[in-house]
Amino acid sequence: MAKVEIYTTPYCGYCSRAKSILKSRKVAYTEIVAVSRSKRQKMISRAGGAHTVPQIFINGIHIGGCSELMTLERNGKLTQLLKLE
Repeated sequence: MAKVEIYTTPYCGYCSRAKSILKSRKVAYTEIVAVSRSKRQKMISRAGGAHTVPQIFINGIHIGGCSELMTLERNGKLTQLLKLE
């Protein structure tokens, strides 16, 4: 199974939606709550300057936020990404 990491903040509707999508597919993920300055800076650096949450990485590859995750799911490409190791 793929390694999935998701940067979130508390009370974020988009973060909740992204986690819900992953949970519905029974995907294990590591949640990084990016409220500290150091975690936020690491997220921005890894995400190529993107500063909104969530920011999602599959096998170390930045896929974007909730909208991008939903697009991947809708197009059937999320399954392919999750199968890669």
